[in-house]
Amino acid sequence: MQEEFDAIVVGTGISGGWAAKELCEKGLKTLVLERGRMVKHIEDYPTMNNDPWDYPAGDVITKETRKQQAKQSRSGYTTSESNKHFFVNDIKHPYNEDKPFDWLRGYHVGGRSIMWGRQSYRLSDFDFEANAKEGIAVDWPIRYKDIAPWYDYVEQYIGVSGENLGLPQLPDGKFLKPMELNCVEEKLKESIGSNYSDRVLTIGRTAHITEGTKPGLGRINCQYRNRCMRGCPFGAYFSSNSSTLPAAEATGNMTLRPNSIVHEVMYDADTKRATGVRLIDAETKETHEYYAKVIFLCASAVASTSILMQSKSDRFPNGMGNDSGELGHNIMDHHFRTGARASVAGFGDRYYTGRRPNGIYIPRFRNLGGTTNQKDFVRGYGYQGGGGRYGWNDAAEEAAYGEDFKKAILEPGSWGISLNAFGETLPYHDNKMYLDYDKLDEWGLPTVTFDAEIRENEKNMRKDMKQQAIEMLEKMGAENVQGYDYGYSLGLGIHEMGTARMGRDPKTSILNANNQVHAVPNVYVTDGAAMTSAGNQNPSLTYMALTARAADHAVKELKKMNI
Repeated sequence: MQEEFDAIVVGTGISGGWAAKELCEKGLKTLVLERGRMVKHIEDYPTMNNDPWDYPAGDVITKETRKQQAKQSRSGYTTSESNKHFFVNDIKHPYNEDKPFDWLRGYHVGGRSIMWGRQSYRLSDFDFEANAKEGIAVDWPIRYKDIAPWYDYVEQYIGVSGENLGLPQLPDGKFLKPMELNCVEEKLKESIGSNYSDRVLTIGRTAHITEGTKPGLGRINCQYRNRCMRGCPFGAYFSSNSSTLPAAEATGNMTLRPNSIVHEVMYDADTKRATGVRLIDAETKETHEYYAKVIFLCASAVASTSILMQSKSDRFPNGMGNDSGELGHNIMDHHFRTGARASVAGFGDRYYTGRRPNGIYIPRFRNLGGTTNQKDFVRGYGYQGGGGRYGWNDAAEEAAYGEDFKKAILEPGSWGISLNAFGETLPYHDNKMYLDYDKLDEWGLPTVTFDAEIRENEKNMRKDMKQQAIEMLEKMGAENVQGYDYGYSLGLGIHEMGTARMGRDPKTSILNANNQVHAVPNVYVTDGAAMTSAGNQNPSLTYMALTARAADHAVKELKKMNI
């Protein structure tokens, strides 16, 4: 393989795929590096059509899987038998916890773009301006107007279905037709509309094609199978594997190298530029060096930050770009696992069709000004959830055989509905990750340690998240309303952010308004590490928009010979 390229992209997930596509389409010979194995669209989705009965114990986590993936599986979200192959082995890829942290990872081409939840929401100026207005952390160096055209660009390419609402806290987008609410969700929507002037219920905005086609490997309409985390053979939901990486490959400008563990960005003190990357081959453990004019770190927040931390030199003894000392600090996530559930009477003659891979969404309604402002916490939260006919007829438990049993299992259970809140976590300097050089992995690299927890603001918010869910379900006339708070530790939201944040001042941030490392302008970081605050919305759409924007900037700067 050649050693010199125009650009190097580290990572192939949500951000890396977009960096590869944009740089290759703009004519740059681009080396794309992935630390994990190759995964080809369709070909490498071995469980995509399996049913629960195809597994000896059903599609549930086995004891053996828990041994190998103890941390990956404790979230309850991951590693059923049908998707465990897309999550790392915790024994092979260890990390450390000063405080509980659930770091869920997929080391393969496509990364977590194969397993992501696909909820796609824009941040607004409520988010971009909040730090400055409240004197928290540092100010974002951009505003909504700076990224809005790139949200448009990304949405139209990946395909996002949803409903425009005209809400300033949740900007509208370029959407495909929305998926449908079912009858109990419609009832909750009507109740919220009647009882509240500051709230609205809508279908989730999700990166699934609901009409027409989109670019990539035969991407067509969602088939409503809800087997998304196994890989979609129809390419109906957006992933790097089905969409951006094929686009990059089609240009003839991409060289993709899996099994490549990048651990250092090399630096030239004379030119004050990065020269390339140093990596370890995951299989042979040999070291390789590759050179390029521009480097995009898109390996995920923790991984990209780890690479910068290990990129030490006389100029950067504490890690590349870490003049501020903020590298690894301000780690954020979205706190959740609190809300309410209830049963809903009166729809015994109604059902729904298919397995909709999407839920309902109630956008943020707290701390938006006036009567929405709260005394006990700043920022806000939204709700995700949904309704359905859960389980089957209770009589099946007693009529365990015979004719009565056959009848019972053909009767769907009663309707229920749930609301699960997702809240913003503030960027606390003391919430951090760092490297342990006394505990090395099998490639001789330091392991990551997490030291982060939610604070008083989040704990106060959680009380309101639970109480408002109870209230909304009671007002719709639901029965057996039960609030819950299952507890939360950082990482569970799978939205790690903030460890190499954007900012206006090199003394307090790592990246500038274009996602460039302040002191090394030919290094861009465009994944979750760049986030200056978290918002309460799922962040992947913002990563994609920032990446496309940064790639456009990088190519223009290269042409001007500024980097």
